[in-house]
Formats: sequence, structure tokens, C-alpha cells
Amino acid sequence: MLINCAAYQDGKKLGDIAPEDISTYVGRPECFVWVAMKDPGPGELASLQHEFDLHELAIEDARHGHQRPKIEEYGDSIFCVLHNVEVAGPESELKVGEVDLFVGPNYLLSVRTGAEPGFAAVRARCEREPELLKHGSGFVFYALMDAVVDRYFPVLDVLETELEQVEERIFAGHSARANVEALYALKQKLTTLQHAVLPLLEAVGKL
Repeated sequence: MLINCAAYQDGKKLGDIAPEDISTYVGRPECFVWVAMKDPGPGELASLQHEFDLHELAIEDARHGHQRPKIEEYGDSIFCVLHNVEVAGPESELKVGEVDLFVGPNYLLSVRTGAEPGFAAVRARCEREPELLKHGSGFVFYALMDAVVDRYFPVLDVLETELEQVEERIFAGHSARANVEALYALKQKLTTLQHAVLPLLEAVGKL
């Protein structure tokens, strides 16, 4: 599903554009196009692949999903995979979604798969900072990555609270089995977060 499709020039938004007009704006050296999608169908991705001339291997990764966080170069373009982690449900389970970013000199395409929080606030922030937005797709790339990483900190806060609760139950003499199960569940959540963060550290080092 298409969320946003807009063209920018000199740090300012020119306006929303139709997907079929993307190539017109991408062809202008002073412009860049920022497109956001959520859970797109194969046809939608194929259409944007044509408009942006995206690499087939990157499209295949985005289409199939379940990629580990990474950054790959394809000529003058970058393909980045991020894991969006959020707390959901009464048991504070961790829900992991995928954010794929296709970045070129004159475009940025973000594709969210199974990730509920959008990036409307990031777009608004970028549009409020024209001096930074003048840097084009590179600044948007940074801002989106920054937003995803910021979302890890509330998750860490929840896990820290859970650890404190388990410690209290241990010292209060609660059931040893229940304490072990709680610690195991917490370990699983920490491992989930670790799988999102550690590969990203390695990938960002390439930048």
C-alpha cells in the first residue's frame, strides 16, 4: 500500500506526486523523490522497481522479507534492512517488523513489512529542517535509521522493568520454577533485540 509519494527540491517539498510521474522528477538532478509503502503487493514493488531502476536482488530481498539487518551497495544505490521492534500485548511480547530502505542519489523508498509504527513524524521533522533536507536522500536515510534506533530504547526500558520484577520475586521467595520461566522469557526477548541491534552496528560501520 502506498503511504506517501512526494518530490523535494532545495530542502522544500514540491508536492505529492503520482507514482507514474516519479521518473520525471528523479530525472531532474536538483530533485529527489521520497516514497513510503507498507506491506506492498508484488505488483506495487515491481512498479517502483521500474520507476527507480532498483536492483533485482534488493527487490527479491524486500519481497521475501525475513532478512537480517544489513546494508548492501548496488552501484550508486544502497539497500538497507532494519528491524523495527515494539512491545505488544498484555505479556509485553516483542513484535518485530522489517523496514527496507532503497536509497539513491535522487530517491528514497521505504518499505514497511509487519511494522505498525509509520514515519510520518520523521517526514514532518525533515520538512521542518530545510537546511538539512537540502542534503537530499542521504539526510532522509539518516533520519529514518535514527527513528528506528530510537524505538529500541523504550523496549530496553520495558525489559529492565521486567528484570527488576523478576529480582523482586526471587528475593520474595516465589516459586523457583516460575522464576526460571520468567528469566527464560526475558532472555528470549533480549535475544530478539540483540538480533536487531548487533548486525545493525556492523552494517552502519560500513557507512
